[in-house]
Amino acid sequence: MAAGESVELWRREAQQLRRAMESRPTIDIARGILMTACSCSPDDTWELLVAVSQNSNTKLHEVAEAVVATTTRQEPLPRQFQEHLVTALAAGRRE
Repeated sequence: MAAGESVELWRREAQQLRRAMESRPTIDIARGILMTACSCSPDDTWELLVAVSQNSNTKLHEVAEAVVATTTRQEPLPRQFQEHLVTALAAGRRE
């Protein structure tokens, strides 16, 4: 690998880590909301957010922002997220 490629790889990784650190607080707040609303464990809430994200083809932090908006701005959870959340909850309770 050339030096320029290595530098670019490190730059991209640093950007990804920066974005992850910026979105982490919102994800943690969303997990707390789901723990309270759905009586789930912290691990279960992570799995719920991931399932909704994957099944709706939406970035995890965008799903988390929508969950947080249900309490901070009292906006309803978008319908596509509601449907995937209900499905993920039902699947988790069957296990």
